[in-house]
Amino acid sequence: QVKLVESGGGLVQAGGSLRLSCAASGRPFETYVMGWFRQAPGKEREFVAAIRWITRSGSNTDYTDSVKGRFTISRDNYKNTVYLQMNSLKPEDTANYYCAADPRTCSGDGCYRPTSYTYWGQGTQVTVSS
Repeated sequence: QVKLVESGGGLVQAGGSLRLSCAASGRPFETYVMGWFRQAPGKEREFVAAIRWITRSGSNTDYTDSVKGRFTISRDNYKNTVYLQMNSLKPEDTANYYCAADPRTCSGDGCYRPTSYTYWGQGTQVTVSS
C-alpha cells in the first residue's frame, strides 16, 4: 500500500508562487508515474501535471495547457517526494490539489485521466486572491 501526503498549500496573491510537496511512503516509488490533479468547487477533478520514470537519469513530464510555462513538476526519489512548483499564480488556479500515483506507466491521454491512478492523497488547498 502506498500512502501519499500533500503539503504546501495556502493563500497567495495573484502573481505569487507556491511549492506543493507530496511525500510517498509504503513502497519504493521510483518507477511510479506521479501526477497532480486539482478540483475546484462544483467542478470535476482535472489533470495538472504528471511525471513518468524513464531511466535512472531521466523522467518525462506532461502539463495541462493552462499551466504550461508556469508550473513545474519534479521528483526526488531519494526523498520519495514529488513537487509542484507553481509560479505566476492566477485566481483560476484556486482549487484543492491532489497528488496521485500508480505503478503502471501511462502514455498520452492515459496520464490525464484520474482513473489511471491507483493511489491518492487527501489534498491541499490552494487559494489565489485577485
